[in-house]
Amino acid sequence: MSTPLILVGAGGMGRAWLATILAEPRAELAGVVDLDLDAAREALADAGADDVPVGTDAVALAAETGARAVVNVTVPRAHHPVTTAALTAGLPVLGEKPVAETVSRALSLVAASEVTGELFVVSQSRRYNRQLFAFRDQAATLGELGVLTTEFFKAPRFGGFREEMPHPLLVDMAIHPFDTARFLLGAEPVSVYCEEFNPPWSWYSGDAAASAVFEMTGGLRYVYTGSWCSPGAETSWNGSWRLSGASGTARWDGDHDPVVDRQPPVDPAELPGHDEPGEGIAGSLSDFLTALDGGPTPMGEVHENVLSLVMVEAAVESATTGTRVIVDDVLDRAYEQALAEETREDVRARLVSWTSVRAALHPSGARTSPRP
Repeated sequence: MSTPLILVGAGGMGRAWLATILAEPRAELAGVVDLDLDAAREALADAGADDVPVGTDAVALAAETGARAVVNVTVPRAHHPVTTAALTAGLPVLGEKPVAETVSRALSLVAASEVTGELFVVSQSRRYNRQLFAFRDQAATLGELGVLTTEFFKAPRFGGFREEMPHPLLVDMAIHPFDTARFLLGAEPVSVYCEEFNPPWSWYSGDAAASAVFEMTGGLRYVYTGSWCSPGAETSWNGSWRLSGASGTARWDGDHDPVVDRQPPVDPAELPGHDEPGEGIAGSLSDFLTALDGGPTPMGEVHENVLSLVMVEAAVESATTGTRVIVDDVLDRAYEQALAEETREDVRARLVSWTSVRAALHPSGARTSPRP
C-alpha cells in the first residue's frame, strides 16, 4: 500500500521532489502546499498531476486528504515552523537540508521530535551515492585514519540570492562535504579554524572561497578548501577527496569509482557489505518510507544530522572572528538561544531536561572536549 504524502514547497527543489514522489511506487502525492497557489497548480500541471489538491497549510491539507507524512521543501527560514506544526499534528517529516536556518532552531526541532515521538529526517541526499559508500568501505581497510581532505572548485553563475549572501560557499554549499566527512570518518567535529576570502574577480558580494581545518573526535583532521568562482579544471559537484590512513590512501574524484592504494593490496573480501543506498533524493525518500513502515531509522534523522549544520555555523564564526572555534561552545550558545526563543512549553521543558547538548544529540555517547 502506498503512503500518502503532502509536499510543501513548489519551487525548483519542490518540483524535483514532486517528480520523485510521483515516480516512487510506495508513495502517493496527496497534496501540494505553497503560499503561492498558482505556483503549486503550475508545478502539478507541468508534472501531469492536475487532479492533486493544493493548499496553503500543510496540516490542514493533510487532514483533508488523509495524508500520513509531510515532505518539507520550503526555504530554510520556514523549516522550523512548517516542521514543528507537522510533528505536533502527528505527521512525520522528511525535510530538505539544512535542518533549520540556525543551530538554535535545529535544537528546537530535535526537542519537538522527542516530545511528539514523530520521525523527522533531514535529506542529506548526497550521502545516497554508491561511490561514496564504496569510498567508506575502502576507508575501513586503511587502519588508523589520519587526514581527510576535500577540494571543491566550481564557477557557477546562479544570479539571485546566492550572489548576495555574506557567506555563499560556507552557508549554501559546504554542508554537503561537511556532512559527508562525518559519514566517511564516523567522527564528529571538535573544533575548527576557517578563513574566508573573495578573489578580486569574484561575481559574489560575499566571500566565495574558504579553507577550513576541523579537528574531529579521535584526533582526526578534516581539511576543506573550496571556491565558487574558480573557472577551469573544475571539480565534481561532490568535490575531490583524499583519505590518508596508516596502511594506505583512498581517493575519490566525486564522479567515478574511488580507488585505494594500499600495501598489501585490498582483498575485496575485506570490504564491508551493504545494500545499495539508492540515489540522491530518491534514496532519501525510499529510506523514509521504509522507516514509516517499521524499517530502520534513516540516515539524516534529526539527532544525527544537527552536527553537520553546527560545522557550518562554527566555520562561519571562525572566519568572522579569525579564531579557532570550539564546537561545544557553539552548541552551548545555540542551546541558550533555543531556550530563550522557544514558545512551546512542552518543547522548552524537553530542552531544559537535557544534561548536555552533545549527549542529547548522541544519547549513547559522551561529551567530547577538545585537546589543548
